[in-house]
Amino acid sequence: MVLKLPIRITKLQPMELKTTDLCDANADKVSIAEPIGFKDFGGARYFSGKIHTVKCFEDNSLVRKALESNGEGNVLVVDGGGSMRCALLGDMLADLAIKNKWNGIIVYGCIRDSGAISKLAIGVKALNVIPLKSNKRNEGQESITVRFAGVDFVPGQFVYCDADGIIVSKEALTI
Repeated sequence: MVLKLPIRITKLQPMELKTTDLCDANADKVSIAEPIGFKDFGGARYFSGKIHTVKCFEDNSLVRKALESNGEGNVLVVDGGGSMRCALLGDMLADLAIKNKWNGIIVYGCIRDSGAISKLAIGVKALNVIPLKSNKRNEGQESITVRFAGVDFVPGQFVYCDADGIIVSKEALTI
């Protein structure tokens, strides 16, 4: 009897750039996010791209707005103030991100629908999960420098993510 296991196929970046290798080869060019507890939730474990930012607190209206736009080559960085009281991203927004070609999403806060997101071909890092959705007040800011985990996330700069961490660079990196 042959046992067939389900296989999950995810679309990965054309080249998986490991943060460890990037740090070794570009130590003078990177800022390394402090390990404050980010967890991987998406199906893609390596992701990178140009930074696009949203700063919001317990209101994901601008997250949706950003993900509705063409995100090709970009990573959405969401500064949710580290709130643990509601989710700023769920499976429907993660699916929207895939449809609009975002490479990944970093949430300094919580997400929900983590089981569904784990099966999607997108990188997602967040602090934790909570089932409660956010408010919708259309409050926040977009395309501004945000700071958390000891790092400035500047729109147009580059972010690289994997299981070992998050690093930021002013320029695209190679090994």
